[in-house]
Amino acid sequence: MLATFVIGLREGLEAALIIGIIAAFLRQRGGEHLLGRVWAGVALATGLCLVAAVGLQLVDAKLPQAQQEGLETIVGLAAVGMVSYMIVWMQRHSRSLRASLEQVTARAVASGSAWALVGMAFVAVLREGLETAVFLLATFQASSDRELASVGAVLGIGVAAVLGYGLYRGAVHIDLRRFFMATSVVLVLVAAGLVMASLHAAHNAGWLSVGQEQVLDLRWLVQAGSVQAALLTGMLGLQAQPRLIEVMGWLAYVVIAGAFVLWPRTAAAPRRSQRAMAEA
Repeated sequence: MLATFVIGLREGLEAALIIGIIAAFLRQRGGEHLLGRVWAGVALATGLCLVAAVGLQLVDAKLPQAQQEGLETIVGLAAVGMVSYMIVWMQRHSRSLRASLEQVTARAVASGSAWALVGMAFVAVLREGLETAVFLLATFQASSDRELASVGAVLGIGVAAVLGYGLYRGAVHIDLRRFFMATSVVLVLVAAGLVMASLHAAHNAGWLSVGQEQVLDLRWLVQAGSVQAALLTGMLGLQAQPRLIEVMGWLAYVVIAGAFVLWPRTAAAPRRSQRAMAEA
């Protein structure tokens, strides 16, 4: 539940933040009559994302067991790629996001292009929505309690919608840098869990045979049907009897992605100081 809640909150708030910046800019510049076009783009993208999510679920349910495992491997690795790209993109663009969006919105208003506003809203929601659909499907597949995972996703998206509206109205103030840092750390752990689950599914599909030596026995911790098993499996991808290749994949992702998330923040200030001294 925690994993899907964080996914829904992070992805939902990113989309809400982008739409909120566009809507707030239009309201400040007297362009409230153009908001209907923004909502049209949001509605269209939301509909397509729902269709994509349902379609993926139906395809997965109809496949034979071995092919289901293969699809789960592909979806899981695609989700890992998407969340990795999302973390990298937000780390690099979070500070300039508002300015760049306002510039694009200003050009769209100046040119009188309704399709530009629709397109901006559509692309923002579609990107986040498709990422959410794939990522949540992969997390559901790895979770031992899909109903609880579904509740987490709905709660996360709901909280994101409320926070997004609050940000738009100016009633809520969030330190976005700290928010994205904290959720990036959690998402690194979730994605590492998906790496482990994908490697497990790849073996069940008959695609992976190396590194299948059992290295741990966690049946005492990951007890089938328990709440802690749902949390550990859904959040960290832990299996009751993890294999060598699964543990290596988990550790490799955590080390590489964790270093990227945590190191640039501490190294950025010295680099800026060195540039300032050089220019002086």
